[in-house]
Amino acid sequence: MNSDQELIQNRSAKDILLFLLPSLLGVFLLMTPLVIEGQSTVMVSVIANFLRQQVSNFIPIYYLVLVIISFSTVIALIYRFSKPTWLESNRLLKEVADISPLWLLVRVTGCVLAWLVAFGRIWGLPEIIWSPDTGGLILFDLINGLFIIFLVAAFILPFLTEFGLLEYVGVFLTPFMRPIFNLPGRSAVDCVASWIGDGTIGVTLTNKQYEEGYYNAREAAVISTTFSAVSITFCLVVVENINMMDKFGFFYLTTIVAGIACALIVPRIWPLSGKANTYYLGKSQDIGEDIPVGYSKHQWAMELAIKKARTNGNPVQYLKSALKTVLGLWLSVIPSIMAIGTLVLIVSQTTPIFEWLGFPFRPILHLLQVPLADQAASTMVIGFADMVVPSIMAAAIANPMTQFIIACISIVQLIYMSETGAVILGSNLPVSFTEIFIIFIERTLISLPIIVLMAHLIF
Repeated sequence: MNSDQELIQNRSAKDILLFLLPSLLGVFLLMTPLVIEGQSTVMVSVIANFLRQQVSNFIPIYYLVLVIISFSTVIALIYRFSKPTWLESNRLLKEVADISPLWLLVRVTGCVLAWLVAFGRIWGLPEIIWSPDTGGLILFDLINGLFIIFLVAAFILPFLTEFGLLEYVGVFLTPFMRPIFNLPGRSAVDCVASWIGDGTIGVTLTNKQYEEGYYNAREAAVISTTFSAVSITFCLVVVENINMMDKFGFFYLTTIVAGIACALIVPRIWPLSGKANTYYLGKSQDIGEDIPVGYSKHQWAMELAIKKARTNGNPVQYLKSALKTVLGLWLSVIPSIMAIGTLVLIVSQTTPIFEWLGFPFRPILHLLQVPLADQAASTMVIGFADMVVPSIMAAAIANPMTQFIIACISIVQLIYMSETGAVILGSNLPVSFTEIFIIFIERTLISLPIIVLMAHLIF
């Protein structure tokens, strides 16, 4: 008996269940449509709504948000000016605190705005700061929801990402990646990690693989800007913003179809098509795409999945990982959303800048017969700053089909500077700010007709 066959036989029922049970639980909680009280939803949303209500009975959630944002800002300032031992020795806090001067400015701005919005009415500040259409919308509505969604997602997403499901699915996606997308088979795991987990997960994985020589510059650029999609959790937030949870299935299907179209086209045009097949620091690795002798696809997929599940099957490790995830999201992402979201909404309420930027989209939207096309046009570019803002603006547009189109576009545009774009620029990935913006516009133009067609079929 060869060693491969011995490994296959060494699988126990406990090993298989350690992979299957958490993975199936994750699929049920996060990806399975349910009908509750006549409304279509998913279990993660039900859990989040329940927790939000329970917490609100004891303390306003925005008080907790103020504490989180303030703590995040204080430790970033402390680290910038003194780098104390207690911060240097704590890996999580150091990751949160060690940010560039630009993102430190964003975080400080978010902290200041959070306090001004929370108490602006009492302090007699201008209404434009704390209005329900600007800062009040971000702090009291959007972040109130995100605070709980992040908490729930941090404990549910590991069921999808840490117990072997990605490894199992990746083996079966391998034969499609090279001929269709001209990418290594292993990139399927990066793609699934982004679509199921989070875009920043995919970017981080891709950067690591690029630095280690498993991807060349072209492959790394394509994967990070084309497959680092918005997570299901953020999709839920966007759908909640336009109050269309009953259409989540159609919504997610539409984003997948449009996303695949972009993945087929964008890498084949400039600037991604012009990327060289060179490796980081000139080193390349054998990517080992072939299934070892003695394994079928299913056997090899199970082998990888079980190894992953064995590594992460410890309940203590699971809890530590979940807590690290939620603290990272609370401390890093929420202050950025507070700053960028509030400023963007203030600008949109007080200046015509987004109308100007969206003006070239007006004839396109009219041609595609999008209702209230002129209002929709102003949301087409704003997603470059932050993915959530277009859906917030869409909620004020009195047409459900237009709301649906804007929300889908905001997901498929994929690269937004409040998170994914910033991670790309902060890494060693070979993509510049200008290239990111060009890719953003390309994705918008390619996906828009597809999304509008799907919307016409649904509404």
